[in-house]
Amino acid sequence: MSSLLLDLKGEPGKDCRGFCKFCYFRKLDNKNIEPLGCKNCQFTVGCDYCTYSVRELNGPFLPIPMVLMQLQSSLIFKRYEKVNLTAGGDVSCYPNLVELCKAINNFGLKIHLGYTSGKGFNDIKIAEKLVDYGVDEVTFSIFSTNPELRRKWMNDKNAETAIGALKYFCENCEVHVAIIVIPGVNDKDELNKTLSDLEDWGAKAAILMRFANTEEQGLILGNAPILEGVKVHSLEEFKNIVREAHETYDLRITGTPLYDPVTNTPFAIAKEEKILKKLRDKIEGEATIITGNVSYPFLKKIFEGTNVNVVRVNKDIADLITAKDLKKVDKKELKETIFIPERAFVHDEVAKKILGRDIIVRFGSLTLDGEVSGIYDKEEALNYEIDAFNELIGMINFFGYRK
Repeated sequence: MSSLLLDLKGEPGKDCRGFCKFCYFRKLDNKNIEPLGCKNCQFTVGCDYCTYSVRELNGPFLPIPMVLMQLQSSLIFKRYEKVNLTAGGDVSCYPNLVELCKAINNFGLKIHLGYTSGKGFNDIKIAEKLVDYGVDEVTFSIFSTNPELRRKWMNDKNAETAIGALKYFCENCEVHVAIIVIPGVNDKDELNKTLSDLEDWGAKAAILMRFANTEEQGLILGNAPILEGVKVHSLEEFKNIVREAHETYDLRITGTPLYDPVTNTPFAIAKEEKILKKLRDKIEGEATIITGNVSYPFLKKIFEGTNVNVVRVNKDIADLITAKDLKKVDKKELKETIFIPERAFVHDEVAKKILGRDIIVRFGSLTLDGEVSGIYDKEEALNYEIDAFNELIGMINFFGYRK
């Protein structure tokens, strides 16, 4: 189904009825902003994306006439079946949400409410009207179905109403739920109660998201720790939580930064020896791949016995690698050609200076994260990875220095 993304703008903390305690954007210093650098930068370090967008500094919510103008302009060039409403703030807090959905529905389009916490729902009737006006898919950040936990940790003054809205959506829409998991707060018995409720209500899927509290875990904007004294789950502990939930509940369970028990991603091909042999046999060039903690053991195995070596930096998610991480790399481990993740937050020229190499190549996603893998089956996930690695190997053979 072709979907049109409509960004309502808004900013975290301002347009979501206040920060959740665990919000990635809490405690940011947005007055003294230094650009990170990224693939979108031109000649100098800094662009709109790595300076402002990464912080969700989008300005206030757009007026409804402006949103509808964007919708009409988009429909001139292409036919869509669904509109995905997203925002830097919370979609449920958009002041004209019901009116907007009614107007979109008049165009004959279905609606996906993208990633809302429901904190903006003052009345359960709002959810009922939204369904009447074409909302048939919702991505809902719940944290817990325990209203006291939502009040305390999400700054949610309408906790019972938000939970009631989620229940109504589950009964009338396709609902995907996101749960940020914090040790000792909403894990174990609390998590089981939440997942049990979601199963009873008819939710389709749930993604468990490991809470990040250090720079290593992904807080690259200078605001770590978000919560003092909280030690998060290790990668292995979190993987076991995801596995247990998958085995216990009749929901499509995935996890981020890992893993998906159905597709066996990330890096499902790491266990497929026949596929690995075919891929390795194609490698002619030599290069170094720089990656993070989650990907490292998989990539190390995939490229074992080839002229490609894998170097790890102390950052769990490779897409969040920064210039600071590259400065800690041992240059003795590097070959002439270096591959870094396409979405790493570092300018190409800066990477060249830090690593002392002239050939820096960016590579795209090699696997599926839990936020997207839920719509794939195992065969589709494998085919995705095979295509991605074939593309990477082609780049290695083209750019890779040969002795």
